[in-house]
Amino acid sequence: MYTSLPRIAFQGEPGAYSEDAIRAFWSNGAIPVPCETFRGVLHAMRSGAADGAVLPVENLIIGPITSALDVLDDLSDGLTLGGTTDVPVVHSLMSVPGAVLEQIKVVTSHPAALAQCHRFLSAFGARIEPHLDTAGAARSVQALGDPTIAAVASEAAAKRYGLSILSSAIQDLPDNWTRFVRIDVER
Repeated sequence: MYTSLPRIAFQGEPGAYSEDAIRAFWSNGAIPVPCETFRGVLHAMRSGAADGAVLPVENLIIGPITSALDVLDDLSDGLTLGGTTDVPVVHSLMSVPGAVLEQIKVVTSHPAALAQCHRFLSAFGARIEPHLDTAGAARSVQALGDPTIAAVASEAAAKRYGLSILSSAIQDLPDNWTRFVRIDVER
């Protein structure tokens, strides 16, 4: 039993969909521990920097998330899977306040999010630039301050980073979800 809130590792930056999975699994609260990579998530657990973790393992549109599943296979000794939860994924196109849809020349996000919005982005015609994660892409757009660059991320990320939503629900399927697995250290 934890004496304080558990520290839960996830891939991405604050505002990522993984934080929704953390809230679903740890409804009494948790301290999110952002990690740059899926491998970093499990290393955070092994090093004691985190008490648990969440990893995305499947998405309705793109199927299995093989890079996360590969990490689980490689580093699973001493870890326990504690169930799954499906998190609704509603992607929005966002940019700095004052930007308009017609000005956007570059769209950035995690490759999985970009794949989930293929129809919208193909019709839109902007240059696509992959990023390590959705919330990190939103943070980068905010930091650049360029109204010709947009990110694909959640409304929570837009709010966190002070971005304006240019188009909502741009994913290919309206009922999109990502399945996350809870990971605990064997005690």
